[in-house]
Amino acid sequence: MPRIVSARPADTTADAERVQVGLLRAASVPRRLHLALSLTATVIGAAKRALERTHPDLSARELDLLFVNVHYGRDLADALRADLERRDRSRMHDA
Repeated sequence: MPRIVSARPADTTADAERVQVGLLRAASVPRRLHLALSLTATVIGAAKRALERTHPDLSARELDLLFVNVHYGRDLADALRADLERRDRSRMHDA
């Protein structure tokens, strides 16, 4: 029989979860959007800081490309790298 996994974090009581869900349901759409974007920014920032700690030798660009590789895949990271290199060449040519 498959194990049922609760969506509630282990450190959140059922009462606290009911309050949280009620507050989210009562919030306006702009407020919920703000919360979602804020949480997204927090998670992305934490992921980038972890990469910086584990790869202190990489440049900011290399860290960004590693982030894309880890979270979106090698194909997208390779395409981004190629596009950034094309833009660099174009800027050098225009200068």
